[in-house]
Amino acid sequence: MAEQGKGWSKYTANLVIRGLLRLALLLPYRLRVPMVGGLMSHLISPLVGYTKRIRANLDYTCPELDQKTVARLCKEVPNNAGRSLIELYSSRQFIQRHRETALTGIGVAALAKAHAEGRPVVLVTGHFGNYDAARVTLIGLGYKIGAVYMPMNNLFFNAHYEAAMKNMGGSLFARGRSGLRDMVKFLRGGGMTFFVVDQYMAHGAPLQFFGKPAPTALSAAEMALKYNALLVPIYGIRAENGLDFNIQVDAPIEHSDAKTMTQALNDGLEVLVRQHMGQWLWIHRRWKPARQRTLAAAKIDP
Repeated sequence: MAEQGKGWSKYTANLVIRGLLRLALLLPYRLRVPMVGGLMSHLISPLVGYTKRIRANLDYTCPELDQKTVARLCKEVPNNAGRSLIELYSSRQFIQRHRETALTGIGVAALAKAHAEGRPVVLVTGHFGNYDAARVTLIGLGYKIGAVYMPMNNLFFNAHYEAAMKNMGGSLFARGRSGLRDMVKFLRGGGMTFFVVDQYMAHGAPLQFFGKPAPTALSAAEMALKYNALLVPIYGIRAENGLDFNIQVDAPIEHSDAKTMTQALNDGLEVLVRQHMGQWLWIHRRWKPARQRTLAAAKIDP
């Protein structure tokens, strides 16, 4: 019975979210994006505990911030998250709007050269702005684009979430054995594959992010080393109008060892987040300090 109740709860949440998305999709694109952002910021975030989580993450990593700034970020962060969500479900309009966006940054030439030579590229991004803008732009340029993603725990929501991602174009590879096999084949064939590296990984490398231990997967750097691929950070930075993006391509990370390369990725993302604090997903549990302490204690020989 408990499992049935839990399943029904997820099913109900899925129906509510899908209902809100369908209502929003009835509006013109230029209205639906800010509407869902505002709804997430002012209603959903405080209701489901996102605001509390944002404050906790900021208190942990940026205690120097004044309360006025924290309050502002508690609105900006879920607003960006809501906009990104409805943009995902507005693939046709999103693609039309961003497919011809210009690339900027010192890594653009290296990316174009790799494309011309058919060299594999590991593209690294984070939960920042909207990385689908970068994906759509590269596909529009004719680049062979794929993306690694983590399926959601809510199976009811995950089905249409995956469908929405596929509508953006390119190839998708779910984390897991079969997805890894397909991704490696794609990469070795000269593809460019997106990795999102700013996620908590319980058994990841103990690297730093915002001056705190942040267990991080080394897979992106390991793939780059193993298949002689460029490791290129790329981000979709939301413009001031809230609808457009600046696609920033940073210089490729120099090959050395996986930990050093991944720490360079963390450092680069931190610099960008500090410039646009409201565009990073402070909602998610990137550090989990209590969990880290528990795992560390379990390794201590009594």
